[in-house]
Amino acid sequence: MALAKSSGSEPHGGMNRREFIVGAVAGAAAGAAPAAAAPAQDGRILFGACRDSVADVTVMRDLGYDFWEWSAGAAFDPSKDDAWWQTQKEEIAKRPLPLRSCNGFIPGSFRLTGPKADHGPALDYAEKILRRADEIGVKTVVFGSGGARNVPGDFTQGKPPDLEAGTRQYADFCRALVKRVADLKTVQVVIEPLRPNESNILNYVFQGLAICRDVASPRLAQLADIFHMMMGGDPASAIVEAGPLLAHCHVADYETRQFPGFDPAVTDRLRPYFAALKSIGYTGGVSCECSWGDWTNFARDAATALKTMKGLL
Repeated sequence: MALAKSSGSEPHGGMNRREFIVGAVAGAAAGAAPAAAAPAQDGRILFGACRDSVADVTVMRDLGYDFWEWSAGAAFDPSKDDAWWQTQKEEIAKRPLPLRSCNGFIPGSFRLTGPKADHGPALDYAEKILRRADEIGVKTVVFGSGGARNVPGDFTQGKPPDLEAGTRQYADFCRALVKRVADLKTVQVVIEPLRPNESNILNYVFQGLAICRDVASPRLAQLADIFHMMMGGDPASAIVEAGPLLAHCHVADYETRQFPGFDPAVTDRLRPYFAALKSIGYTGGVSCECSWGDWTNFARDAATALKTMKGLL
């Protein structure tokens, strides 16, 4: 059975070729209750950025940012013991803003899809990250992980990737993972669609929503990466469709992947996506996952980014 298209306009970038991918997980989606997104305390959108140094996070605090985002592997390294983790918690606590979200969830050394998929080690790795994240109140861990999820195939031998099977495997991994961490209180895994030239499955928000609705766990929600949406032709209406399942957002400028406001000529491309967030009363995080100009004046560029994002609401 096939999943209906997003209620928005037809995306570019080969949507017709990929529509069948979500069929494998769509069957249970129709009647599944959505998981609730984690709201902000004060009922407004929270702004953050992917930076990790004490100096940069201090700059962000002084400018009025609400949180910072870091690599999950760096923050919670499952290969490190509990003594390391106690010290790491102290280091994280020194940052002047809360660590609200983490990206870089599962390394490409793990195989989640294809004939050589091995979910056991990846589940152990992911569970330890999520337990440590939950312990310090992290709200979302971003499940992009294109290297781990991309479906392998050998075109030279006439064996293209089995994208439908790969999507089923990805959904099965999500289902198994949230069962392992059902006892956690705070953290959610958020599915991140990646533009077609970065991943061969889960390119559009509605495809991630099919898995969220099928799995139907409060530990699994949806991410909207506005850069990937713009570059892949995913319409802003997909944010409206996500509604309460939307728990986190990433943003960068169109095409350049620089900070919002880097090129004022393309700022209007962001406007419908921020309007969609406002229309659904979104109160989660919006994090700048981007490059920062020439890297020489983070304070100036971070100020521009925050002013730009607030000006779009």
